[in-house]
Parts: sequence; structure tokens; C-alpha cells
Amino acid sequence: QVQLVESGGGLVQAGDSLTLSCATSGIIFSSYTMGWFRQAPGKEREFVAYISWRDGSTNYAESVKGRFTISRDNAKNTVYLQMNSLKPEDTAVYYCAARRPYSSGNYYYASSYVYWGQGTQVTVSS
Repeated sequence: QVQLVESGGGLVQAGDSLTLSCATSGIIFSSYTMGWFRQAPGKEREFVAYISWRDGSTNYAESVKGRFTISRDNAKNTVYLQMNSLKPEDTAVYYCAARRPYSSGNYYYASSYVYWGQGTQVTVSS
């Protein structure tokens, strides 16, 4: 009964902000690293950001660094992605994912995450 459910996507104008949420259940949330990935039409799934289960440290893709912020609320079993200064190239389906503690493989590879949500569409118009 593991579930990851994204919400908060929508249609916005370039320069606007949007906050995505991913509510989880069925896992010990505080023991999982959480990541955000995105996939645009015709492109491969792309790493966006992750936040460690251990110490809350974060990493970001170069394309979103300085604009996006990942955070987590362990009391609510929820991970967030605050997106500022959105650009048309940010348009994609955004997925949250959970990675088991001490997993092998680099954090920026989607294959290292074991649980995935269904995704939420973010569309940024010019």
C-alpha cells in the first residue's frame, strides 16, 4: 500500500512560481531520500532535485539551481518542490520518487529510486 501522490501542477506564465507537493504513505518516510524528476514530451526522464533522509542535504540539477527548492516535512510525510522564475523549458510532467536508505547508484539516476508517483503536469507559457 505504498503511495506517492503529487499535486500542485498547473498552467502558469513564465516568471511565475508554483509549489508541488508529494504526499506519501506506506513507507517510513523519514528513512527515505526523496527526489523530484521531470519528463518533457520526447525527452528522457530528468533529475531535478533530491533531499537526503539522513541529514536533509539537497542537490539540484544545474538547470534549476537557484530557482527551485526541495524540502520535506517528516511530520506530514510530504516532500515539496518550490519552483520560482519558471521558464517554458520547465514544462514537463513532474514525478516524486523515494529511494531506500543506503541504496547503491548515484542519486541523480532514476533507476536508483524504488517508488514513484503518477506525476503532475506543469505547463509554463511564454
